[in-house]
Amino acid sequence: MIMKTCNILLSAIATVVAIAGVIPCEATASDGVHAEPVELNKSITRRVYEEGLNQGRFEVPYSADFVGHGGRATFTHADGMAEAKGWRKAFPDLKITVDKQVAERDLVAVRWTARGTNTGSGNGIPATGRAVQIAGTTLFRMADGRIAEEWTCADSLGLMKQLGMLATPATTPATDGSSPAGVP
Repeated sequence: MIMKTCNILLSAIATVVAIAGVIPCEATASDGVHAEPVELNKSITRRVYEEGLNQGRFEVPYSADFVGHGGRATFTHADGMAEAKGWRKAFPDLKITVDKQVAERDLVAVRWTARGTNTGSGNGIPATGRAVQIAGTTLFRMADGRIAEEWTCADSLGLMKQLGMLATPATTPATDGSSPAGVP
């Protein structure tokens, strides 16, 4: 009798919790039902870095209607490939490490670090001979086993500083205790 009462109570609690949304009623990656597509999505996005940007092999599957978001503009797959090839020209030894990947349903977030030496010119950057390292994050949206959309945020300011492409503001020491010349 006590065991039957406990089972009824546990069933009632589980039902209330599920209705309240504490336990999701649909299958998730953790239950194995959706794990395979999530792992496939992670594998595809990892190829962007390991094969595409690191090796110059750009056969990663993108959807025909791909849209990329970077900075203030959107770009097509063709635009993105041209830029990726430009980075490979500017940094022939480019190596991007995938530091972390997190995926859920059709989204994959990638935290990455790029290292390379600017010995060529590409994407409007002349060869400087300087080694650089920057970090960035890309969020991919997948559809039917292809990359449908991406949003990238990278340390472009840090890159320009490391390449010596930003003028350092001239400062003159103030003799009267005020701010240096040119600094408000």
